[in-house]
Amino acid sequence: MSERKKIMVIFGTRPEATKLGPVVQELKKHTEWFKTKVVVTGQHQEQLYQALSHFDIQPDVDLAIMKENQTLADITSAAITGLDAMIAEDRPDFILIHGDTQTAVCGGMVAFFHKIPVGHVEAGLRSHNKYSPWPEEINRRIVDVVTDISFAPTPVSRDNLLKEGYNDKDIYVTGQTAVDAAIATNCTSYIFNEDILNRLVKQPGRIITVTVHRKENYGAPMQRMFRAIRRIADEHPDVSIIYPVHLSPTVREAAFGMLWGHERIHLLDPIEYSDMINLLARSFLVMSDSGGLQEETPVFHKPLVLMRDTTERPEAVAVHAVYLAGTEEEAIHEITSRLLTDKNIYHSMSNTVNPFGDGLASKRIVQIIACHFGFVPELPDEFQGHLAAAGKRE
Repeated sequence: MSERKKIMVIFGTRPEATKLGPVVQELKKHTEWFKTKVVVTGQHQEQLYQALSHFDIQPDVDLAIMKENQTLADITSAAITGLDAMIAEDRPDFILIHGDTQTAVCGGMVAFFHKIPVGHVEAGLRSHNKYSPWPEEINRRIVDVVTDISFAPTPVSRDNLLKEGYNDKDIYVTGQTAVDAAIATNCTSYIFNEDILNRLVKQPGRIITVTVHRKENYGAPMQRMFRAIRRIADEHPDVSIIYPVHLSPTVREAAFGMLWGHERIHLLDPIEYSDMINLLARSFLVMSDSGGLQEETPVFHKPLVLMRDTTERPEAVAVHAVYLAGTEEEAIHEITSRLLTDKNIYHSMSNTVNPFGDGLASKRIVQIIACHFGFVPELPDEFQGHLAAAGKRE
C-alpha cells in the first residue's frame, strides 16, 4: 500500500465548518490512508469555533485574519498571504476546499500557485447571475476553474460543470454534506443551549424561523422583507417568529428598527449550529434569504419561503420544497399567508423528496479521494438525486 497522503482541509466560515465537519470526521477515521491537517483562516471567528466544537474538531492552524470592518479585499489579501506561506512549508498532497467563500477562492488559488491538486466540495452550483448571490456566484466559478476533482452535490450541479466544458471523468455526484450534518445533529430529545428556545418550542402555536443577511438584500429589499414578516405576525396570532439576527451592523439596524417590540417576534443573537438545526426541525415553516437553508429545510420537510430573486439551488424549487418568492413585500406576504392557511399547499411543499442528499456524501467524498490515491480499488455509487440518474461511473 502507498504511504499516507497529507490532506489539507481549508475553510474559514461557519457554513464551511458545518459542511466540511462531517468530511473531516470521515477523513480522520482513516489514519491508515491520510494525515489530515485542518487550516482555518478565521474569516469568521466566534461562530466558526462554535461549529468546530460541535464536530469536535480542533484546527491545526488558525491564520486569524478577521479584523473589524473587513472588506472582501482585506480578507482575500490576508488569506492568500497566510495560506501561501502555510502551503509552501507543508507541501500537502491534496487540498480540500468548500463552496464559494473568499477562503475557498484563496485556498484554491494558492493550491494552484503551488501545483497541488484541489478537491472542491459543493462544486457546480450556479445562479447564472454574477451579482446574485454576491460575491458567491463568481467565487464558485473561480474555484471550479482551479479544481482537479469536483464533488458536485447533485446531477444538476454536474450538468452545470459539463455545460461549461469540464471533464466528466473529474466530476463525482456525492450529495450534499450539509444533509449529512443535519441528519446527525437533529435529536428528538434535544435541549437547546439558548434557553429561550426551550420555552418557545414548547408553547402552543406555530413557529416560523427567519434568517435574513445577504448583502445584495441590504437596503430596500430587506426593508420589504421585514414589513412582510411583521404583517405575518400581526395577522396570525398563533404564530411566533424566531429570528437569530446576523451580526452585521447593517442587518441588525434594519431588523431591530422594524421588528423590535412585537410580542411574538423574538430577535436573538446568532445561535449555535446545533440549536439552529433543531429549531428548523421544530418549525412550521422557514423564511430566509440563505443559501444553505435551502439544503437543510428539505431534510425536515419544512417549507421554505426563499426571499431572493435567484437561487443556485434550483433542485429544491423544482420539487416544490422551496418557493422562490423574490424580495417584494406582497409576494413574500402572499405565499407565507397561503402556507399558514391552506393545508393543501402546505402539504404539497412539506411532503417532497430531498433532492440534495441521503446522508452519505462525506463517505463518498473520502472514498473517492482514497480511490484517487490508490488506497481502494472502486469508486462509490453516486448520489442519484431526483432529476437525473447519475448512475455508477464506469
